[in-house]
Amino acid sequence: MLDVKEIFKRIPHRYPFLLVDRILEIEGDQKIVGIKNVTFNEGFFQGHFPHRPVMPGVLICEAMAQVGAIFAYAARGGSDHDKVFVLTGLDRVKFKRPVEPGDQLRLELTSLKRRGSFWKLWGVAMVDGNIVAQAEISAMEVPLE
Repeated sequence: MLDVKEIFKRIPHRYPFLLVDRILEIEGDQKIVGIKNVTFNEGFFQGHFPHRPVMPGVLICEAMAQVGAIFAYAARGGSDHDKVFVLTGLDRVKFKRPVEPGDQLRLELTSLKRRGSFWKLWGVAMVDGNIVAQAEISAMEVPLE
């Protein structure tokens, strides 16, 4: 549904910190599905860990949060470029298995609660249909300046 050029229009993240490659579907203000292709060329693999590269869990959570920001942007009509969504909390976070080079993360987020500029989302990250991480994500829309 959205390629990286369209993602650029919706969130301010850029290389090396853009962790979303594609949005596959958006279901109104209920659900979004995104993809992150995990490659050996990711900078964090140089030190995490050199002999057994594993994607840091915090970056899996960040990838989910970025998909959540795209979701919130789409749900509000995507018209205000003077605001950004910032992560305000992570709860009930669980990591089930390592994410390694060559994996494709499927990031599914559903809306739990929305009040004004505050959002609460449930995120699940999967590889090959298996859950690798999950988290309750809180975010808030704030002015860029």
